[in-house]
Amino acid sequence: MTENNTTQQDIKHRDDHVIKKLLSTVGRPNPIFKIWIIALLVIIFVGCFAYYRQLRFGLIVTSMRDYTSWGIYISNFVFFVAVSLIGSLVSSILKLAKVKWSYPLTRISEIIAVAAIICAAVIIIVDMGRPDRFLNVIFYGRIQSPIIWDVLVIMTYLIISVLLLYLPMLPDIALCRDRLKNISIWRQKMYKILALNWQNKPGQLRRLKKTSTILEIMVIPVAFAIHTITSWLFATTWRPGWDSTNLGPYFVSGAFMLGAAVIIIAMFFIRRSFRLEDFITNDHFDKMAKILVLLSLVYLYFNINEYLGPAFKMVGVEGEHITELFSGDYATMYWLVQIPGLMLPILVMLFKFGRKPFVVMIVSFFVLMGAWFKRFLIVIPSLQHPYLPIQDVDESYLHYYPSWEEWAITLASFAGVLLIITVLLKLFPIIPIQEYINHQDNGEVQSTDK
Repeated sequence: MTENNTTQQDIKHRDDHVIKKLLSTVGRPNPIFKIWIIALLVIIFVGCFAYYRQLRFGLIVTSMRDYTSWGIYISNFVFFVAVSLIGSLVSSILKLAKVKWSYPLTRISEIIAVAAIICAAVIIIVDMGRPDRFLNVIFYGRIQSPIIWDVLVIMTYLIISVLLLYLPMLPDIALCRDRLKNISIWRQKMYKILALNWQNKPGQLRRLKKTSTILEIMVIPVAFAIHTITSWLFATTWRPGWDSTNLGPYFVSGAFMLGAAVIIIAMFFIRRSFRLEDFITNDHFDKMAKILVLLSLVYLYFNINEYLGPAFKMVGVEGEHITELFSGDYATMYWLVQIPGLMLPILVMLFKFGRKPFVVMIVSFFVLMGAWFKRFLIVIPSLQHPYLPIQDVDESYLHYYPSWEEWAITLASFAGVLLIITVLLKLFPIIPIQEYINHQDNGEVQSTDK
């Protein structure tokens, strides 16, 4: 009896220590944090000014013309949609599979997913010459068009992702409401409202668990659909490089690979910034690196499948497109995607040294760089090789070099993602506290019973 009481006291003491440690990351004042926020806001302000110029003078301020009618805006859209799949990878697939080591990473992945899908939706509106006509897509959209499918699935994925982030956070918001006293009044009111009168009662916990499981199951097919339908925007258009039945699984596999790389980068900087070495361990990096290797091998297979057939035949416009990628104007970018962005990470992370936190973070940056270049290569070169002959056009129509307005808006969209992530990480606990404690306590009880 005494031994059991001692064990219960030890568990309670440990739980209190975990709560105190993880709540200390919420809203902690930091001068570096303020500088970071200001830098992001400056970048966003410059992007807003560039967008004002685009609204004022029209899309002529961009380098998009009759042939290259899609530019880096669409590349960014495809990129952000790919990043958003990280939520379904970590918080749904691994969680439903009861991969317990992934639990500390679920909230990070969901925050990134929500930030990315919000900015993906915004960048599409930016790409429209008349954003005031966006509602026409909904009111007068043709249901047989993949564009309206994409709009519907993006809104669905955004709603599910927000719910999947918010609902499991209720117990932790209640902890912030009850335990964080030396904070501003507006934050106290915010936690009180968002907690929805959570009291950690058994009935509430049962309903929360059931609802979360339903959302975790729902988000998986929607996540697959969002990137598959995005690929159909290209596959249903008759252009070299797009006229392929391989694009759906090709996009999905690339998105999962990119998502794994993004979560590794986030893990590294969050662990260092908030001193969470006890919660995000070297073992987490090792396991995520192994997942990244597996996903990279799957993507490599689809990558070979995508290029081998056209490269073997080298017929017509498809041959010109392949030549442009392999040895033409886009060769440097193409081989940066293939070697440092795909093959090198696989070779490095096969070895244990390559799965150390710093090394795997650097490797993930190469994957991130290669992923953005890849989205650029998917969109731009195909548009420059139409099946109809190009004649009697201005020389500028034959090339695409993004204008400073496009680059400014692109950087602002990335800054927007980082700003959303930063603000959410500062307002709410990074690690799911109650979930982490429950799994620790269950493990402790099992070991005690043995």
